[in-house]
Amino acid sequence: MSMRQRYDQMIAEGTLAPDPAQEAVLPEFDRIRAALEKPVKKGLFRRAPEPPKGLYLWGGVGRGKSMLMDLFVRELGNIPARRVHFHAFMQEIHEKLHAARKTGVDDAIAPVAKEVTDSIRLLAFDEMQITDITDAMIVGRLFEALFAGGVTVITTSNRIPDDLYKDGLNRQIFLPFIELIKDRMVVHELASPTDYRQDRLSGSPVYFTPVNDESRAAMDAVWEDLTGGDAEPLTLRVKGRDVVLPRFRSGIGRARFHALCGQPLGAADYLAIAEAVRVLMLDDIPTLGRSNFNEAKRFVTLIDALYEARVRLICSAAASPEMLYLEGEGTFEFERTASRLREMQSADWGRDGA
Repeated sequence: MSMRQRYDQMIAEGTLAPDPAQEAVLPEFDRIRAALEKPVKKGLFRRAPEPPKGLYLWGGVGRGKSMLMDLFVRELGNIPARRVHFHAFMQEIHEKLHAARKTGVDDAIAPVAKEVTDSIRLLAFDEMQITDITDAMIVGRLFEALFAGGVTVITTSNRIPDDLYKDGLNRQIFLPFIELIKDRMVVHELASPTDYRQDRLSGSPVYFTPVNDESRAAMDAVWEDLTGGDAEPLTLRVKGRDVVLPRFRSGIGRARFHALCGQPLGAADYLAIAEAVRVLMLDDIPTLGRSNFNEAKRFVTLIDALYEARVRLICSAAASPEMLYLEGEGTFEFERTASRLREMQSADWGRDGA
């Protein structure tokens, strides 16, 4: 079944609403699938066939980019493909490069890329963004090797290619990668006026209190609605350390309070999280005070990072924002955090940054 047919079927079923911007990109997916369905002739001395041009699908948050890409991957049948978040993939690549260098190879990228090209014909990346210089230094050669090995790449992004790694350190070394994207992928803007993710949250509670079976069930229901229940851990590399979001899918992260505020994390870690997600679901925020002062300070820093990045926060907490921090040093300072928590509950929060 083609993407056009599957899309029309989902509209008929009531699963999707018609969206001209989404419909405009469907031929690109069908073009890629038709090329991938052609049999590949392999031989000992035969070079990998030229892969079809991939797709760089960019646009605002909540427009349906990840939904369309996931739908495409699910309909590929026996074509070997992998769908992965870009951050998670690059983390894997760095680990494999480290292992390859230990073997003494001259070029660690070659065997790492070959492992990928031997196993799949399509790579589907969710949310391509380059914020780390170590990523910026290797993506060009890595993608050249993937394309040379016959792999087609589809990716979603909130940024046009020219804005990737914008103002990054030594950006000139990254510019050839932008040209490679333009050469080997069709760049298509998904310019839908509708933010479906925001619309799903509009008018719905995003702050659940107290923490009990009912609020946990409500959080689970929101997670299921936004992600379909699928998730994978997201590992962010920050100043040589790993910061892990236990559950992540299509720009939506989820963690318990202790996982983010009960660990020795700092402002740089929370800024990296705010950069990586558009929606953060935070479970089980306790009452705060003298007994957990360090956790409270980290929570304040986390909320500041989310607020400045205009990340949508959905959480369950032991009390209302104004009643979370009632005693001990820092009570006065927490008033700003309580105010921000209240502001972040508004229906249109996050829209400007999307």
